[in-house]
Amino acid sequence: MTNVSSRAWLAGCVVAASALLLTSCTSGSGDDNAADSSSSPTPSVSPTAPGALEERLTKQAQAALADVHSGTMVEAGAERVTDGIHTEPTLSKGKTYTLNLVCFGSGSAQLAFTPASTGTKTTVPCDQSVVKQRITAQKPIRIDVDGTKGSTGVIAWQIDAI
Repeated sequence: MTNVSSRAWLAGCVVAASALLLTSCTSGSGDDNAADSSSSPTPSVSPTAPGALEERLTKQAQAALADVHSGTMVEAGAERVTDGIHTEPTLSKGKTYTLNLVCFGSGSAQLAFTPASTGTKTTVPCDQSVVKQRITAQKPIRIDVDGTKGSTGVIAWQIDAI
């Protein structure tokens, strides 16, 4: 019972942290000139629209991963496709894991491992389909997922010990 509560709490923390990070990354740069401060404000498109869209896509992507969750979660996250995923998870030598990825948006991203023998380099389409990779760690690994040119949206990932 405690394990389920811990997962729910962790999932809530991941969503909150993702929303906070996405919001902070989209804030203004603060480089306004003093001369511009006396001019009247100009109407603009809602500044929260991109942040709200990213938050919605993040929640949808994380929900999609929750539906395919198997095993014990080791590490998870969500990032903008344009920022990519770059992680060096701490995995036990010789143990088998499942890496689940899902992208909500448009375009695609490329998944790569270092060392390359850890998993298969593959394309992750931003069409809401879940991409699974079975990996076995023999030494420290690095996972990189980079959006292709023009791709947008949110990519969520989760590593489960099986």
